[in-house]
Amino acid sequence: MIGDRLRNIREYRKLSQGDVEKKTGLLRCYISRVENGHTVPALPTIEKLARAFDVPLYQIFYEGEQPAESFVVTPNNTGRPDWASSRKAARFLYRFQSLLAKMDERDRQLLIRFAHRTTLRKKRSSRSSKSGTSRSKTQAVSPTTM
Repeated sequence: MIGDRLRNIREYRKLSQGDVEKKTGLLRCYISRVENGHTVPALPTIEKLARAFDVPLYQIFYEGEQPAESFVVTPNNTGRPDWASSRKAARFLYRFQSLLAKMDERDRQLLIRFAHRTTLRKKRSSRSSKSGTSRSKTQAVSPTTM
């Protein structure tokens, strides 16, 4: 995919692989391997190629005329920042994401069901505390204790 995109940009700019070799210092055989999908270049290499093609870096990954809209954490409509807007919370979210990626599908579904049930219990308990009746307050008195 990235190789096809790089080839299309190179051909659109009317550059040969030799021209790109001169501009970037990358070997022509390496450029060929990237374009044919045999090698995936590292990000610094892609940056070199973007400079050689005289295009912004995003155009190598995105085909539209304008850059894609970036995901930005913004305050929600309550006026408080989102929970992942702090550095600590973002690190937690990243760690959580990497751990979820390592889980198999069965365990992931189990975790989702657990989280869903937990939120349902939380909603039920908040409703009962708002109505003034909670299980701990309503204890039955047995006839034997009288």
